Amino acid sequence: MAFDVAAVRGLFPALGDGWVHLDAPAGMQVPEQVATAASTALRAPVSGPGGNFPASQRAEAIVEAARRAIADLVGAKPSGVVLGPNSAVLLGRLADALGDGWMIGDDVVVSRLDSPANVDPWQRAAQRSGSTVRWAEIDIETCELPTWQYGELVTPRTKVVAVTAASGAVGTRPDLRPVAEAAEEHDALLVVDASAAAPFVPLDITELGADVVAVNASAWGGPQVGALAFRDPAMLDHLPSVALDHSARGPERLEMGPHALPLLAGLVASVDYLAGLDDAAVGPRRERLLTSLRAVKSYQAGLLSSLTSGLRRIDDVVLIGDSMRRIPAVAFTVNGVKAEDAVAHLADQGICAFADPGSHGVFAALGAAEVGGAVRVGLAHYTSTAEIDLLLQAVSTLT
Repeated sequence: MAFDVAAVRGLFPALGDGWVHLDAPAGMQVPEQVATAASTALRAPVSGPGGNFPASQRAEAIVEAARRAIADLVGAKPSGVVLGPNSAVLLGRLADALGDGWMIGDDVVVSRLDSPANVDPWQRAAQRSGSTVRWAEIDIETCELPTWQYGELVTPRTKVVAVTAASGAVGTRPDLRPVAEAAEEHDALLVVDASAAAPFVPLDITELGADVVAVNASAWGGPQVGALAFRDPAMLDHLPSVALDHSARGPERLEMGPHALPLLAGLVASVDYLAGLDDAAVGPRRERLLTSLRAVKSYQAGLLSSLTSGLRRIDDVVLIGDSMRRIPAVAFTVNGVKAEDAVAHLADQGICAFADPGSHGVFAALGAAEVGGAVRVGLAHYTSTAEIDLLLQAVSTLT
């Protein structure tokens, strides 16, 4: 496999600002081809779909290309791909649609590892219907999500099991097979948030055992666009429609209003970018994606090992979590230093990082607020070994 980080860095004009961008959990920087695709679509004559003229046909072509791109990314069918502004909005629509049929005594299962995007919508839907919310807990030492607990959490009254494919906060990538088996045994819908995982590992909706997979294109350098992929597209026609067009069918039933067509053009370019990260990748786009993401996974594993081992060698630095399967997202604390002060120090050194106060989500479950919060960094496709060294040097001066 041929992953050339120098060549990849050349695709990102934003890296010319001189900063070390370890802020990938908020979204990667945008490659040139994505910006070009979006700006080209803005300049081209584009109208609404449904017309018998080129500008309208161009709009339809962009939407269909975007559905095919997401389908290739997650191993789904284009007819099962719903497009929208981000995964949080789309998951909210899905939860609203499904929750209309719930009643007292039903339940949903969510996890402490998940981001609010795949927790809050299900909590709200359960609250409206009087259903119960059951929580899958994490191991506070390793930040693993023990999957044995799903055998007890999922019951015949469970309507939805919502779980992440990877945590963008602590990097944990849980084994979803036991979760999928528990959900299937009781006919519960398995909704997997793969936004944090999609830039780093090959995805296959069938292998995951997911009924629905959610992604955000900004996670891998795409525009601010989200998608839901349904393993069985026929399910969409059985959901209550939120579309303004009352004749909407298929994925359009969960799409509200007109699409941001230039952003969808950028989405297509961003998936093509992912497919081209390995020079050895050949064949249809789905095959090239699998090859490229395997190369990314291998490259990132080396960087992540250097980063975590380097942090462990620094006095007073405590690495949060130690999961066996993970993506390159790392959180840590520094004894005696608040997270906000630590990231301010890193910024003085030209390094982009985030402070999480520990008041919600996975860090609240870990008690990070009691030690001044957690410092969060995330590697991207363009992260280099030299940048890891700069981070470690800057963190070492904190202690």
